Amino acid sequence: MTSLNGKVALITGAASGLGKAIAELYAKHGASVAIADINQQAADATAAEINAAGGKAIGVAMDVSDEAAVNAGTDKVVAAFGALDILISNAGVQIINPIDQFAFADWKKMLAIHLDGGFLTTKAALKHMYKDDRGGIVIYMGSVHSHEASKLKSAYVAAKHGLLGLARTLAKEGAPHNVRSHVICPGFVRTPLVEKQIPEQAKELGISEADVIKNVMLKDTVDGVFTTVEDIAQTALYLATFPSAALTGQSIVVSHGWYMQ
Repeated sequence: MTSLNGKVALITGAASGLGKAIAELYAKHGASVAIADINQQAADATAAEINAAGGKAIGVAMDVSDEAAVNAGTDKVVAAFGALDILISNAGVQIINPIDQFAFADWKKMLAIHLDGGFLTTKAALKHMYKDDRGGIVIYMGSVHSHEASKLKSAYVAAKHGLLGLARTLAKEGAPHNVRSHVICPGFVRTPLVEKQIPEQAKELGISEADVIKNVMLKDTVDGVFTTVEDIAQTALYLATFPSAALTGQSIVVSHGWYMQ
């Protein structure tokens, strides 16, 4: 079953990259989608593209690290579409540095967006999902770094590991209310976030950008191939349409064999 007819999805960081791909696919399968992004103009533009293609979407300004903004944005979605069935906690940034040089302000920023953002959007969504035990699905965008570590990414790795704990706790707490949770853990996907890392890592590691791609990013894959935004969007569709809670609390690694669990 791949129909999302009648479902309402709120997707953070959805004006570009993985979030945008998920929003577009969900809309094609019948969902009403809220494009939540810190950039209101970009969110509105993505929503307009989806509407022009025959889907149903709205743009929502949302700083996922700001509780008031998250609550207001979530309530706006429910007011517009009448419900909230699916939350995709996807917004993220990347800052790389070795631990001994990692600014505490950057550490706090990373955890605020990735981990606090996951918590705040979940809490806001549950107000609507728990009502009358309506239920819903919360999908967190983790990473292979939810399971593995890499140099220069202490805050990112810590935050992505934390999402596993949040999802597993939600799986237990949400079950009586028909809410289930998942974590999608992509390998490297050539989104703007990853493209930005290539020259940064080349500089930090003292190697060429080609070597970053071949010997850092894709070294441990089975085929030397990047995961695609389509791979992740299809996984998000599969989880949103799965007919039972059999997979709740689980992380799904999509990484061309980089990490196998």
